[in-house]
Amino acid sequence: MPAPELRPFVAAVPDSALADLRRRLADTRWPDPETVDDWSQGVRSGDLRSLVRYWQEDYDWRRFESALNAFPQFLTTIDGLDIHVVHVRSPHPDAVPLLLTHGWPGSIVEFMQVIGPLTDPVAHGGDAADAFHVVAPALPGSGFSGKPTGTGWDVTRVAHAWVELMTRLGYEEWAAQGGDWGAVVTTTLGALRPAGLLGIHLNTQYAFPAQIPDELSDDERRAVAGLARYGGELGGSNHLQGTRPQTVGFALADSPVGQAAWIYEKFQSKTDNDGLAEDALDVDTMLDAISLHWFTNSAASSARIYWENRAATMAGPRLELPVAVTVFPRDVPRLPRSWIQDTYADLVHLGEAPRGGHFAAMEQPGILVEEIRTGLRSLRRPALGVS
Repeated sequence: MPAPELRPFVAAVPDSALADLRRRLADTRWPDPETVDDWSQGVRSGDLRSLVRYWQEDYDWRRFESALNAFPQFLTTIDGLDIHVVHVRSPHPDAVPLLLTHGWPGSIVEFMQVIGPLTDPVAHGGDAADAFHVVAPALPGSGFSGKPTGTGWDVTRVAHAWVELMTRLGYEEWAAQGGDWGAVVTTTLGALRPAGLLGIHLNTQYAFPAQIPDELSDDERRAVAGLARYGGELGGSNHLQGTRPQTVGFALADSPVGQAAWIYEKFQSKTDNDGLAEDALDVDTMLDAISLHWFTNSAASSARIYWENRAATMAGPRLELPVAVTVFPRDVPRLPRSWIQDTYADLVHLGEAPRGGHFAAMEQPGILVEEIRTGLRSLRRPALGVS
């Protein structure tokens, strides 16, 4: 039986909300098309119309809802806010608890394809010695988590909430993993080093030096150029969410096509694709993320993590606990080995994936699962019952 502070949760969007979505999609007022033949002005009209047509006519939210509800879920109130948690215990008794933190705009959608292989590796062609108990909370304001009504939910506060969550679940020793904002939270956990945190895995690294050196290697120069691109031509949504998240909410709360365009552009710009995001992510996965934002009306509340942490940079603290890292080749920016080694004093694994971009758990779930297994294998101490 779950502890009384863990309340069972089942996702159940009403039929009326599905009908309302289809009506709004049918009644869309479309802007004039772009005046260029690429994505330099934003989402291309033809590509978005195709995505929206599929959303209206063929997409099945109930499929995603059923897949999510196949996992045990809870709501628990921490620091005055309801947190939605997917908590899947491994059938293997020596599994290591693993806290997964998503980024934006992924929410729990990011981890749908990795939970099974992580919790039951034998059923997915792996070894029982690599099993994890998975804890995947939704960030405040995202998905089915509560929406803060006041300020102050920065990554440090989130990290402290996650420590309380792991304690509440009864885990004395555990590891953590994340990418994008999930990596910021996980890095913060690494800096805090709460009792019980064995180590972390990052597929986004915040390891730029606080002061960029005058002389750079080719890899370091590429990273600096990537950072400039990230904050420049790819930084439109980040800038608005970091400075005017409420305006973003007003713009998107009444328009599902606006919500779709906002997230579609992010997937287009940061995945390892050959011209369209659909090359890296299947359409259903993209629409799962878009639909979750729509049905939970979380455009503004999920965006506020950018505003709450608007002073954050890609320079991270030097971490002393065990850190495993996987660099994906089409991430933006892609961090060089030299800066990663300088930032993480106890670097237990540095993997370079053969393919994949910023949204690794959705783009390349198999590669990420194997990298997490490999990277965190050294943390499986005899005290945990795993040789």
